[in-house]
Amino acid sequence: MAERVTTLSRNGGGRVLLLFLLFLVAIYALVTAGLPLFAVVCISPLLILAVYVMFSWKMSVFWLLLIVNYFIQFKNNPQLPVPTSVPNELLQILLIAIAIVDLRKEPLFGRMMNLMFFSLSVWALFCFIEVLNDTCGLGINFAGWYGLTRMMCFQIIYIFIVFTLYISSPEILQKYLRFWAVLSLFSVFWTWKQITFGMTATERVWFENVGRTTHFVSGITRWWSTFNDAANYGCNAAGSALAFLVIAITTKIKRDRIFFGVTGLLVMWGMFQSGTRTAMFSLIAGFLVFLVLSKSVKIIVPSAIVGSIFLGLLIFTNIGQGNNQIRRMRSAFNKNDASANVRTINQQTIRKYMQDAPWGIGYGASWDNVPANNKYNKLSKIPPDSEYVFIWVHAGPIGLTVFLITTLIMFLGACHITMFRLKSKSLIGIGGGLCGAFMAIQMGGYANQVLMQFPNCLIFYGGLTIVYLLPYLEPAWIELEEKRVAEQEERKRLKLEKKLASRV
Repeated sequence: MAERVTTLSRNGGGRVLLLFLLFLVAIYALVTAGLPLFAVVCISPLLILAVYVMFSWKMSVFWLLLIVNYFIQFKNNPQLPVPTSVPNELLQILLIAIAIVDLRKEPLFGRMMNLMFFSLSVWALFCFIEVLNDTCGLGINFAGWYGLTRMMCFQIIYIFIVFTLYISSPEILQKYLRFWAVLSLFSVFWTWKQITFGMTATERVWFENVGRTTHFVSGITRWWSTFNDAANYGCNAAGSALAFLVIAITTKIKRDRIFFGVTGLLVMWGMFQSGTRTAMFSLIAGFLVFLVLSKSVKIIVPSAIVGSIFLGLLIFTNIGQGNNQIRRMRSAFNKNDASANVRTINQQTIRKYMQDAPWGIGYGASWDNVPANNKYNKLSKIPPDSEYVFIWVHAGPIGLTVFLITTLIMFLGACHITMFRLKSKSLIGIGGGLCGAFMAIQMGGYANQVLMQFPNCLIFYGGLTIVYLLPYLEPAWIELEEKRVAEQEERKRLKLEKKLASRV
């Protein structure tokens, strides 16, 4: 009997036997515990298969995270029974868990010991202290504190760990940059689709019921593409376009130069369609960061000339005034703009309350739980209109100072790596582009509540994490680049030979 079972197993019958035993367990579960346990037993093979796939092809989970993060606020998504951030967060935790299991194979956790980790640790420590903040007299609201801390702190730490562990080679870095570019191109396509063919039924419902007041201004529709709103889209497009254009300028590979150059210009077109005026300042700020980090006169001089001409045409002329989106972007330089004045008035009101709340109103206090007779009720309901103002309100001047200092430290650390530790010109370009993109989204966060929004946090804090990894990747990157340049020259030589042969 044992020999027959062994023979059956060798011929593939073992799988049949296993399925039969699983069937018996499912029937037993149905009889003894009912339908719920029966369902769990039935889907257990799929769960086992999913775990096997994740551990065998862990990079596929990383790419899935990028897709989920990018489209998690796409208005055409089906309604999820859980908070929007949960799928994104679960994938990040899963990736960290897989890395811990594979610790002996790829001991990459040592790369986390850097200035960015130190800065995030200080910010996390402050956020943990904030759980004791009871300025509004509501008691300690652990659930409210955790919800806000997840957004303002934990997600950045998850991103830092995941990118440190999974951007482990030049090949993966190249794939990541292209993947990001393709996602951005889809947003450009969707913007064109909205303008050319109109909104979907879901988008139309949102626009008519919620978005019209902020997305239809002076007869101009501000397009939001795959994002939750136009401000988020515009600021993201500014940082992304800058990074792609910088990579195009500094790469030695002609194909990459064309791909990232075209992508950057198309994404910049999408930025204009968003009608987000802050995006202009984000683009300028990021561009200046790149010029400083490039340390190349050949790049600085022509880039500065082109940038100056572009800004001069936008500020001092009426060229393109017939285009609605260009006209709205030009209004960003109007000091008497009404919406900017409203923000100034709101911030002056907030400043009065902040004098008595150095630690802010607390992470657990919000517009829906601060009583009407509470001193800080009005403060909890004033629209922050800015990520920095949001932090200022909830964490106070102390918290905002801690956030700004830690952000500045991690940013300057990345700039130092780009300027002084990297030798490869193309890698300096990637580092400069990612640092410039980070500055661009920080500038966006100064005027809009976009810094911690999807997909910005993962893209731009993840990008800054990559800069800290570049010194580890540089030797292999130079080797790969030399190989690709050699292949490029060989293709050029063969093409020239074929051309000369055709003339004979």
